[in-house]
Amino acid sequence: MREIWVVDDDDEMSRAIGLMLEVLDCKVTVFNNARGAAQLIVSGKKPDLIILDVNMPEVSGLDMLEFLRRRPDTAKLPIVMLSSEADDDTIDKAMELGADAFALKPVTLEELEKAMARAFYKNLDLRVNDG
Repeated sequence: MREIWVVDDDDEMSRAIGLMLEVLDCKVTVFNNARGAAQLIVSGKKPDLIILDVNMPEVSGLDMLEFLRRRPDTAKLPIVMLSSEADDDTIDKAMELGADAFALKPVTLEELEKAMARAFYKNLDLRVNDG
């Protein structure tokens, strides 16, 4: 069972995404801000994937993404960014900072599943072991 962290300050959206992830047989942990998730990362815990809202108070999702990509232990952690803003600048910025996939709110189960598959695929180690 994959462990997925949802980091979103919108309680209703977090609850909806959590229910979708449970349908996909995932273990879900919800954080209503980036600080709580960052504290667990620093303490040595990490999930199989993070779904991260772009717009949050205090620490934005983009700031959290940048923090995760700078750490050796989370540099390759699959991350799906989530936003209600469909503008190219937001999407481009997230991808430049290292997001693996981007989904728009409100996200459907199918869209979420596709974004997660893209994020997991981008982080596969596709090298062949010759030895």
